[in-house]
Amino acid sequence: MNEVRIDKWMWATRIFKTRTIAAEACKKGRVAIGGVSVKPSRMIRTGETLQIRKPPVTFSFRVLALTERRMSAKLVSEYLENVTPPEQYELLAMGKISGFVDRARGLGRPTKKERRDLEQFIDDTETFDPSGFELGEEEF
Repeated sequence: MNEVRIDKWMWATRIFKTRTIAAEACKKGRVAIGGVSVKPSRMIRTGETLQIRKPPVTFSFRVLALTERRMSAKLVSEYLENVTPPEQYELLAMGKISGFVDRARGLGRPTKKERRDLEQFIDDTETFDPSGFELGEEEF
């Protein structure tokens, strides 16, 4: 076996959960060899280095051996070498640490402080008595 389709190889080495997801990543330009995006049908050889973008990180793998059959996770190290620079893993760690802090206001579940503020606002509106206000006749 001299060459294998890149989508089959990425699925077989457990980089992607399904072959369809691997093919979609190629179509979206997230898989590159030598800085050039590749199609799912691109044949790969041993010794090539793949760059796979899974935002915010770009993983790099060197092909050690070829296979079309999915394998157990224990055997993956025989088929690929992870050559991802440490800076990429630092980006991943920073994303996990600051992910909650960078959340746009109003998106996702409310924080404890936001929930308390909301509950206080609702309690204030329930105790509001509009009968104490008089409207002038010129407003109607």
